[in-house]
Amino acid sequence: MLGTRFTAVARIRPDVHEWRLHNGWGPELNPAWFKAWSEPEHHDQLPVAAVDLIGILVPVSTPSRALRACGMLLTLAPCAVVLPGDHRYDALSMLELDYYGAGAVTTAAEDSAHLVIAPENRAAEFGSSMFGRWLLEVLYSKLLEHPQLTENA
Repeated sequence: MLGTRFTAVARIRPDVHEWRLHNGWGPELNPAWFKAWSEPEHHDQLPVAAVDLIGILVPVSTPSRALRACGMLLTLAPCAVVLPGDHRYDALSMLELDYYGAGAVTTAAEDSAHLVIAPENRAAEFGSSMFGRWLLEVLYSKLLEHPQLTENA
């Protein structure tokens, strides 16, 4: 999405999920459908988001690619880049990540992770967007693919 591969960390909102199931309101995956969101007479036709976007992880090979990789994703949720454990630290790149609120995680050979810089949630500074709302619907559809979710509903 947006030319970047990423992993979204999302959580289902059980009350909203239950309501949407009961009322037959599945994920709205057509981005054009959200045009109605910006038209006041259609506000009552927008479903409540059934998921919360907790954060975003973006794999990169070097810290110098981190801000470009996070890009617009920083406007949606806390974003952290995932760096290979053997990369060499560039203090300036890490300082720049910290300045913009992007986090950094390194991985090691044994699949463990180490938090180098904690990401900041700057989403409120940017406000909501139709893209962000559509992404929540895409994530909702992905979560619905997991059998344990539908078994518990």
